Amino acid sequence: MIITIVYDSGYGHTERVAKHVAQGAFEVAGTDVKTICVNDGFTDWERLENSDAIIFGSPTYNGLISAKLKQFFEDSTKAAWTQQKWRNKIAAGFTNSGAQHGDKLNSLMSMALFAAQHGMIWVGLDLMPGNSSSTGSAADLNRLGSWLGVMTQANTDEPPELSPPDSDLRTAEYFGHRVAQIAARFLPI
Repeated sequence: MIITIVYDSGYGHTERVAKHVAQGAFEVAGTDVKTICVNDGFTDWERLENSDAIIFGSPTYNGLISAKLKQFFEDSTKAAWTQQKWRNKIAAGFTNSGAQHGDKLNSLMSMALFAAQHGMIWVGLDLMPGNSSSTGSAADLNRLGSWLGVMTQANTDEPPELSPPDSDLRTAEYFGHRVAQIAARFLPI
């Protein structure tokens, strides 16, 4: 099973999340996972065509996905879209911002809509919101309470080695594992 994580990362925080999503996906037996940063100039179209799942990741800037991921969506995927090459592939997404909320939901909605236009099948996060009760804590999985995908938060004054926090990274790993399990269900027998 082939899973590809396509992401942009302006300061390294989203890249760190991408690596944790990949780590979770690797836990599913028989999974080939690769992370590809759109900053590096995307050329591996054959990999995407052969992928069983594509997970998109972006920082949230001003309530939107990054310009580089949007450019990848708009300019680079036209041939895949016109021929519906990604139809029925599993899709999912994650985003990071400096603010607790930062309008990250809009970024995930943009990714989900992009996937829908390609005829992909979107996988969300199946965790109840963490840190949402008097007995909860910031160490809970899904501490930011997202269902559409993974939301993480990195303090703007901390390097990627220190932020996002462990609970967000564990949520990313859980999510990668979940997407790989779902993708496995759709493999031909």
